[in-house]
Amino acid sequence: MRHVPKPSPALAVAILALLVAMAGTATAAGIVPLAKRALVADNAKKVGGQTPAQIVSSVPAPQLKAAGLVAVKSQPYSLNPDQENDFTTTCNAGQKAIGGGVDEATGGALAFDNRPSVDGQSWRLYLVNVSSTSPSTGTLYAICIT
Repeated sequence: MRHVPKPSPALAVAILALLVAMAGTATAAGIVPLAKRALVADNAKKVGGQTPAQIVSSVPAPQLKAAGLVAVKSQPYSLNPDQENDFTTTCNAGQKAIGGGVDEATGGALAFDNRPSVDGQSWRLYLVNVSSTSPSTGTLYAICIT
């Protein structure tokens, strides 16, 4: 008859750790949905049964202190095939440009540079029409503040 050695203490610890790990995952899988249901029920108590639309309508709109301080200036642009140009969109007197961009209507223009002017009163874009057959047109924008 063959002699089977006793398991080592390390094997016993490893088996115990495996059982605890497996039980922990199974227990967590059963508890998490319960925790989610409790959280939803708690949140429902906080809003008093109101719908999202009712909650939004009950919150007063913030007063915009910056109303009238921000303006958007625009101008059209046009590039022939394979043409490139540096365009400037100027703000009103006393305003500073803080941003800008381009909205392309037709063609294949790419903006390679997007920056404020040196004096800060306009926004500049360097556009390149990458099409060799079609013109590019669109609108340039400058965001201006007082």
